[in-house]
Amino acid sequence: MRENLQTAIQEAINGAPERGFVESIEISFTIKDVDLKIPTNRIQEEVRLPSGRGKPVRIAMFAGGEMAAKAKAAGLDIIDPSTIEDLGGNRQRARKVAKQYDFFLSEIPHMGTVGRFLGGVLGPRGKMPRPVPPTLDPSALASGLKDTAIVRSRDRITFHTALGSREQGIDDLTSNAYAIWERVTGNLERGAGNIRSCYVKTSMGPSIKVEVVL
Repeated sequence: MRENLQTAIQEAINGAPERGFVESIEISFTIKDVDLKIPTNRIQEEVRLPSGRGKPVRIAMFAGGEMAAKAKAAGLDIIDPSTIEDLGGNRQRARKVAKQYDFFLSEIPHMGTVGRFLGGVLGPRGKMPRPVPPTLDPSALASGLKDTAIVRSRDRITFHTALGSREQGIDDLTSNAYAIWERVTGNLERGAGNIRSCYVKTSMGPSIKVEVVL
């Protein structure tokens, strides 16, 4: 299966013209014979990519005081907890913030406020913040997220995630794709037998079908 993924990734790269920005490489799955109305059947995985994401990850943290200082020192953007309610009242601005960042962190006391005012925007996007205990340096949690891909089906049989960037080598991209493949099929009762189709593509390039090996 690794070779099939590599072949498709190489074809996707070769078939897409160079852009004026660094494109992501994406992998999509369509599954079959799985009742996604049952929440426990849904795919919800955080996959640590062996070769990293290949491009910077944007992380923001809801924090104040000493924790905010630690987060800032770790290179994270800070969202003042006192602005959460106002942000939640401006749907357009809240969506913009949700799109701006890949991940969110939060001090534990602010989790309820975030859920109340921003849950409707962050939740459906799979971006609810991860709680940071007072004894944990946020840099430790952030460093792990920088190599993490989120694979989330919700109630849809077709879903996708970025497996890396075009700047990475084919071997690195293949390793990442295979890690995602293994995690997704490992969550399915029949493994690859529950995969109807799998495609890879650059952000703006054509989709290339991956030959699925049962």
